[in-house]
Amino acid sequence: MFSIDPMSRCPVYEQLVEQVETYVLKGILKAGDQMPSVRSLSLTLSVNPNTVQKAYSELDFRGIIQSVPGKGCFVSKDAFYAIEKKKRSHLNGLKDQIEEMRLAGIEKQELIYLINQIYEAGGKEND
Repeated sequence: MFSIDPMSRCPVYEQLVEQVETYVLKGILKAGDQMPSVRSLSLTLSVNPNTVQKAYSELDFRGIIQSVPGKGCFVSKDAFYAIEKKKRSHLNGLKDQIEEMRLAGIEKQELIYLINQIYEAGGKEND
């Protein structure tokens, strides 16, 4: 389920955080699902357990997972909404980027075409 790209410039713990977020958004991980233990995931991915723990701590801080002492980590009931809120906060940055594209001469229809392609491709993934 999880995989690490050792050649990526993105730190391993961030790769794990991003994968968990993606799996929650796609419905692969649902509220209440148990996460793999730190030890088992570190063995599976051949990474230091501290790296997995760092990812889990970040996910817990973001409200995506919650730790239950003695039982493990579980996807929180509000995980989807926590991620959605974070993604919505990026809209202002996107607005600035679109303004820069407009100034650079990129036509509105090019952006609309690209957005439509992305949304259509996303619908096909879930079929």
